[in-house]
Amino acid sequence: MLSAADQLANRVVTHMMSEDRFSQWLGITVLDVREGYSRIEMTIRPEMVNGFGIVHGGVSFSLADSAFAFACNNRNQLSVALDTSINFTQPVRVGDHLTAEARELHNGKSTGLYQISIHNQDQKLVAQFKGLCYRTDKKLIHE
Repeated sequence: MLSAADQLANRVVTHMMSEDRFSQWLGITVLDVREGYSRIEMTIRPEMVNGFGIVHGGVSFSLADSAFAFACNNRNQLSVALDTSINFTQPVRVGDHLTAEARELHNGKSTGLYQISIHNQDQKLVAQFKGLCYRTDKKLIHE
């Protein structure tokens, strides 16, 4: 049974995903949500590849950014990115199935720090993302 905090986290992310047209376009599926945590997945399509035949870095960044958003906002406290960075460790190609896992490293009153790992279907690390968010006093859903 989920804790009350994890139940709230799931309601918030369900709401966020219903309004997030870009994550929907990417084909993201939410796999797991807990307070300060998210795990999502997507499959790379041909229109996501650059002129070198590998995925455009913005696609991997966007997957990680969505995982970051779902993890840092799921306490129902609107949070926005202050700083992000990504390292690409392996090329990603059409048909690759990616999973992004966001873990909270720090939960402060006004900021949160998150580490997001992206792995392919072979469990190879393809990118590592770090995100710092700023927490506002606004709610995403009103219950």
